[in-house]
Amino acid sequence: MKPTKMFRQVGLLLAAAIFSSATGAAAATVTLTYANFPPAATFPCVQMERWAKEVEKKTAGQVKVRTFPGGTLLNAKNMLEGVTSGVADIGNFAMSYQPGRFPVSEAIDLPYGFTSAKTASLVLYDLIDKYKPKEFEKVKIITVFTCPPTNFMTSKPVRTLADLKGMELRVAGTGTEIAKRLGAVPIAMPQSETPEAIQKGIVKGMVSSLEILLDLKFASYTPYATIANLPVVSFAVVMNKGKWDALPANVKQAIDSLSREQAAWTGSYADTHVQEALAAAKKNYNHQVFTLPPADQKKVAQLLQPMVDDYVRKVSAQGVNGKQIVADVLALKKKYEAPAGKPGKKK
Repeated sequence: MKPTKMFRQVGLLLAAAIFSSATGAAAATVTLTYANFPPAATFPCVQMERWAKEVEKKTAGQVKVRTFPGGTLLNAKNMLEGVTSGVADIGNFAMSYQPGRFPVSEAIDLPYGFTSAKTASLVLYDLIDKYKPKEFEKVKIITVFTCPPTNFMTSKPVRTLADLKGMELRVAGTGTEIAKRLGAVPIAMPQSETPEAIQKGIVKGMVSSLEILLDLKFASYTPYATIANLPVVSFAVVMNKGKWDALPANVKQAIDSLSREQAAWTGSYADTHVQEALAAAKKNYNHQVFTLPPADQKKVAQLLQPMVDDYVRKVSAQGVNGKQIVADVLALKKKYEAPAGKPGKKK
């Protein structure tokens, strides 16, 4: 073969290789849709935007994420089904919105007295990682997290448990049973209707995590908050199984590498945001915060313990080891709440 002809063929092969590489890179670009149900300013959507940026960064722009907050693509009730059917590639939902469907993860929503979202989020993450429950078998878990501990936000001061007696409170999920056991009157209604209901006196407040004092401006409707460290609400971010299976290996690795980090980040962000919300509420509305007396705190634990016992009985009847799950939750809680340098502290 003449040198000129050989060089021409080598050049053609190199050009083909370059073209093929460029085409392959273009074909490997992945666009993901991510649906969320709360308003954009709330922490579940803030974590969504953070995750989208991080996964794009980790894949050097190979993955692009289109986010849909505020129920613009899927709402809270149809989120899981919407992801499973492919309406959205990714979705965030609260497990307690579908009671009984998530017997392992719903254990986190029981009254353990969590004092931070970070601790509860890491406990939830480790619990799911250990049990890999069948309740998520139709989807790929991207991350999990919880809201900060729920507390009372009221239009009248609640300094003791006695002040709750007969008080109408807007609740959701496990909040219904909690309100009943603590002597209040639970009222179910959408959160969007609560401000008007408070102004009209239909309800005297609500049970929720305190960041909404700022995010949803509840400080202007509920001038008082009472710290009782009531249950958290757990969330899962999941991906359509078919979409996950079709992703390139490097993209899967990038997403998996973010999973636990995202849980911890979201918990920390939510905890910090609660403090920001309380400071803003005090500054702008002279908002007041009470803490239940120690004797009442002990009584809260006693009144709510039957909820844990009921959970163990219920899931055990379904073949789930509820007693062990609760024991694991308590052990993990102790581990993550341990002071720095003490045994059990997570490094």
